[in-house]
Amino acid sequence: MTETTTPETRLWTPEGFREDEWAHAESADALSGNGRFILPLQAFLDLDPEVRRSAKERLGVVLQPGDQLEKIADLLDQLSLVALVFPAFSDGRSFSKAELLRSRYHFEGAVRATGQVLVDPLPHMLRLGFDEFEISNPVLLKRLEEGRTGGLGLYYQPTAVPESKGPKYSWRRVRSN
Repeated sequence: MTETTTPETRLWTPEGFREDEWAHAESADALSGNGRFILPLQAFLDLDPEVRRSAKERLGVVLQPGDQLEKIADLLDQLSLVALVFPAFSDGRSFSKAELLRSRYHFEGAVRATGQVLVDPLPHMLRLGFDEFEISNPVLLKRLEEGRTGGLGLYYQPTAVPESKGPKYSWRRVRSN
């Protein structure tokens, strides 16, 4: 009988790999302990408003692709982190949510990608404002350990993260790294 192992998940940021200070929790009961917790949308919404305000520095929410971003739009000042789930390579709804968090709602907290974070979408995720990634894909882990994020050097779409150099055309961008 062959034993299957769950791939290791590591937290990566553009500054490199680091320890994850956050834990995923299923309910608000986790807040009674010490630590920083990422709650499902409904558990976050069910919190007393005063608890949300007082626990901001240790409170995050995870949004599934079908969850409506508008449900937390007026509560973003009570969050330090928003985690967006990529359940499959073919489901890109969380890309839109990240861009909206940064450009429309001006969210300055951490935006984390979780789930199927893969090699090809990573450069685009960085341009949309993701700044933390839960990585379990072995190929992507190896590339990031080697310092390779990949991607193309010329972009035609503006994004939430402004480019630092390149032509002044609004429709043409040169990769900054």
